[in-house]
Amino acid sequence: MYHALVKRIAVRNFERVNDHDYDAVLAACAFHVHHRFGGDHALGGERHDREALRLWFERLGRLCPDMRLTVHDVWVKGLPHRTTVLLRWTNHATRPDGSRYRNHGVHVISMHWGKVTAIDANKDSQAVAEYLRELADSGIAEAAAAPITS
Repeated sequence: MYHALVKRIAVRNFERVNDHDYDAVLAACAFHVHHRFGGDHALGGERHDREALRLWFERLGRLCPDMRLTVHDVWVKGLPHRTTVLLRWTNHATRPDGSRYRNHGVHVISMHWGKVTAIDANKDSQAVAEYLRELADSGIAEAAAAPITS
């Protein structure tokens, strides 16, 4: 029962990212959440608290306003005091030339008593960097900004 509930919540939080409902996602996070998104680009780096993660989500929403994440598989391991959630996903967005950007990956999420304590986003970081370069070349300066870190 616990694992089924965690799966539903995890999928719902990905839907909330699609809807830009970042406050609801952040409410599920511990104050000192650790977020890793690999790559040397505007979305890359590590954040160590909820406020930095909020800034990151807001940037994600500005840079990828029509991005859609689709969760394909969810696995949950552990008990409420130490839970690991793995989600396999794909996403797509619109490139500046109108073509589709696509990526895929796996999130590894750690939870402690119902709060997310760590998010490790594993995806094709080269594809993300190329997409952000295209956005920057089209005049979106924030796509070339330094990563948000804390």
